[in-house]
This record gives sequence, C-alpha cells and structure tokens, in this order.
Amino acid sequence: MKTKRESVKRIYGVILIVMIVMIGCKETTPAKEHNSVALPEKIIADLTPPPMVPKPVANRKASKLIVNMEVKEMEGQMVDGVTYVYWTFGGSVPGSFIRTRIGDEVEFHLKNHPNNKLPHNIDLHAVTGSGGGATSSLVAPGHEKVFDFKCLNTGLYVYHCATAPVGMHIANGMYGLILVEPEGGLPAVDREYYVMQGDFYTKGNYGEPGIQTFDMKKAIRENPDYVVFNGKVGALTGDNVLRANVGETVRLFVGNGGPNLVSSFHVIGEIFDRVHIEGGSVINKDIQTTLIPAGGAAIVEFKVDVPGTFILVDHSIFRAFNKGALGMLKVDGPEDKTIYSGTTQEGVYLPEGGTIQHLPTDKNTPKKNRVQTLDARITAGKNIYSRTCLPCHQSEGQGVVNVFPPLAKSDYLNKDVNRAIKTVLNGLSGTITVNEKTYNNIMTSLNLTDDEIADVLTYVYDSWNNNKTNVTAAMVKEQKTKKKE
Repeated sequence: MKTKRESVKRIYGVILIVMIVMIGCKETTPAKEHNSVALPEKIIADLTPPPMVPKPVANRKASKLIVNMEVKEMEGQMVDGVTYVYWTFGGSVPGSFIRTRIGDEVEFHLKNHPNNKLPHNIDLHAVTGSGGGATSSLVAPGHEKVFDFKCLNTGLYVYHCATAPVGMHIANGMYGLILVEPEGGLPAVDREYYVMQGDFYTKGNYGEPGIQTFDMKKAIRENPDYVVFNGKVGALTGDNVLRANVGETVRLFVGNGGPNLVSSFHVIGEIFDRVHIEGGSVINKDIQTTLIPAGGAAIVEFKVDVPGTFILVDHSIFRAFNKGALGMLKVDGPEDKTIYSGTTQEGVYLPEGGTIQHLPTDKNTPKKNRVQTLDARITAGKNIYSRTCLPCHQSEGQGVVNVFPPLAKSDYLNKDVNRAIKTVLNGLSGTITVNEKTYNNIMTSLNLTDDEIADVLTYVYDSWNNNKTNVTAAMVKEQKTKKKE
C-alpha cells in the first residue's frame, strides 16, 4: 500500500514540475510584436551629395541599415573670389542624403575626421530618442560614435549638428535631409533632386573677396550676407543646372537648414501639382509657393509640360537676386503652343488712350522718319536706362558685385555690339565672363521698341569709358530678323 502511495506521489510530482516549466516558459517568451521581428541581414546605406538622391526603396523589406557619416571641416567657394570654411556632413553642404523606409533599424556611425579641430554630433529629426541622437553621438576629432534608432514615422526630415553653440554649427553648413519612405515606397517619378536652403553670415559683405569667417553678431541679428541653395551661390546654375525633359515628372526634396530664415520656395513658370506639407503625409495640390520653416522640409512634385529654363527661388525675392537663393531647372523638348505661346504680338502701350497722344494731322501727309541728333538720342537713352536698367546695373554702370555684371568699361559689350543687341532683345541666362570675372544670373528680355533699344545702348556705349558705338534702329531690326542662337 505504501509503495502504491509513493508511486502516486511521484506521478503528481512529475506533473507539478511539468506545469511549473510550462508556466515559466510562457512568462519568459516574448510576444510576437513588430519591434521584435528579426530583420534581414545588414544593408550599407547609399549616401549621395546634393543635388542627387539615392535610388528609391521601392518594395524592399525593413532592414538593418548601416549609415556611415563622416564630418569634415573644409574650405570651399561661396561665390567667385570668396571662400569659406564649411563644417560638413559627408563633405558637402547640405550633407549627404539619407534614404530609409518605415521599420528600418538604423545603425548610425558618426566619424569625426582627425584633421578637424572641433567635436561634433548629429540630431536627426527622424529619430525618436534623446536629442534625436545628439546625446549619443558627440565625437571628438579622430574618433567614431555609433548609435541605433528605428524609423517609426514616414516623412522628409532635417538633420543637423547640435553641438554648442548650435546655431554656429548649423550656420557653417552642418545640415542635411533624411527621408523615411512608406511601405512600398513613394510613387515613381522620372526625376528626383535634392535642394536645401541655408543662410550664411560672414565678416565681409556679400562678394567681399578672400576667405571669409563666421560673424556671430550678424547671425544673432539674423542679417545674412548669403542665402543660397546647396551651400553656395550658383550651385544650381550654369553647368550645374537641374535637368528634365518635356513630359517628365519631377520630385524635389527641399529642405531649409536655416539657421534663421524661413524659405518661400517657388519655381518660376511652374505650379506644384503635389506638395507634402512640411515633409509629412498631408498633401496639398496646385501650389504656387510653399513655406518651409528653418529646420523643416517639403516634397514638391510637378510635371514639366513645356521646354525652357525654370528658375528656383526663395520668393523673398531680394534673397534670390541679391544674396544667391537662385537655381535653374533646364527642360528640353518640343514646344506646345497650346500651353504657352511665347510672344505673339508686340506694340506700343499708350495708357492715356490712342486718341490723345498727338494732334490731328492730314491723312495724306506722309509719315516722317524719326530724325534725332546723337546728343538727343543719348539723352533719351539715359532716361530709358534710368527706368529699366539702373536697378541691376547701377547709376554708374558698376553693376552689383558678383551678381550683375558691370556695363562700365565692359569688354563683353565692347567686343560685340550685335551680341549686346541680342541680349537686350532676347534676354540672357547662364555663365558669362565680364572683365575677367564670372557672372551667373538672369537678364529678362526688355519690352522696348527698336528705337528705344538703339538709344539706350548708344547711351551705354557713350558712357563710362566704353567705345562710343552708335547703335541704330536698323541694327536692332537686323538682329530681330535673325534666328535666336
């Protein structure tokens, strides 16, 4: 009987042990949540300098993404004849573009080049965590810091240095963009570009030659000498223009590093079909100008329907034409006159009405040719210059340093009068060299008559040590009939 009781006890004991083990396993085994799903093997992130972006994520699954970012302090050109010591992420301003997707686990390696002089860190607005990564990434020259974060929210986000004084580090160029795409990626487009605005504060005024250093007083007063796209004046003009073809869709990832100014981003001659407001999930449509705060971003998308050069500006417009916030998108392809005709008619506008511009005359009186002395034409040309040319080229033809070329003693004008006539007739954009200095800006065509063009050019040629060429209306008419080059 005793043996039977012992056998029963042993059986119950075994059952009890099994139950304890099962309960223990149940308590210690983690639930199958999204955060604990094993990711595929590691992927090295493709980082690109502006204006290029890495290829879309498309349908790739959430991954362990390795980002290798190096901080470099380096001298670069701000504008022709002016250099600046930029502090950069990846050797460019803005820093390298980072492209991720929702659910990615990012292993971020921040390296501070041993030749640098200062410690730096990184605050990514896409990071949910202390300082956006800044508290984990302060790194001295010659060292490396590693931290991890998970991409929890889709959108286009700014990153920047957050080492004290924070404003100075950002003002020296330490900012960039990180994109977190949704599952399945963004809708496909034909072209994608990376554009980021920043304001710079230098000891010297705009265009003052030589190496310039950061001016803290100007930065505190929020009075920048330069407001530029992609780190310098002319970064998106001349040989560096963005390109597309008629019929293509274009997506611009646009950021604003600040540190101070808000951007009113606009593309002259285009309308944004879709705008991801402040880089988020809310989409606005049919937008002319979109507001991008300092430390913010936007995604703008549009289809290019006609050829031409479309001008990117901060529509706080003096920043564009006087401080550098200007770029170009060159679109090639066939014209569509049903969308944009170009000039179809040119005539004289008489605001008072055509009936009171002159005394009645005999209909049979033959029309007299315009006859004026050279002095009278020069006087007329001076008046035309004052109301059309003076804002850009100034009262003594000196131009605006590094923005608009001088007309005074201009080798560009004196070498080729026909080229000067065509410039006034058709406008001019792109890089030109005047008196051994390079300029890259835009001159619109002037809505002047043949006589007015002849008079104003005669005035310019007669002034400021130019070669006194007498430009006639016949010379203007001859260039009008020739095909535009």
